[in-house]
Amino acid sequence: MHRSVHYNATLNRTFFALSDPTRREILDRLAGAPATLSELAAQFGLTLNGVKKHVGILQDVDLVATAKVGRTRECRLGPSQLADAARWIEEYRRGWELRLDRFGAYVEDHQR
Repeated sequence: MHRSVHYNATLNRTFFALSDPTRREILDRLAGAPATLSELAAQFGLTLNGVKKHVGILQDVDLVATAKVGRTRECRLGPSQLADAARWIEEYRRGWELRLDRFGAYVEDHQR
């Protein structure tokens, strides 16, 4: 299963972005409706700089998009569909299922 350096770097950044529970909660919140940076900061008990940092990491992998609206910056879900991460997980899931099936067959054969 050979992957290009770009694919691995993108996948690593995506998993890093998703590794933090606050960032996952931000995504959950934005799945319901867009929010300003100030609204997110208040909801999660973060400073404005703290929420900007989290949003910046999510924005880096296109999970969040921001736009200036008047005097505020509005955040919404970005264009990324997590296709690379889902494909990677699926490939490994299939591999583990095959291994477990072989192990199950091995155990059954040796119990007889």
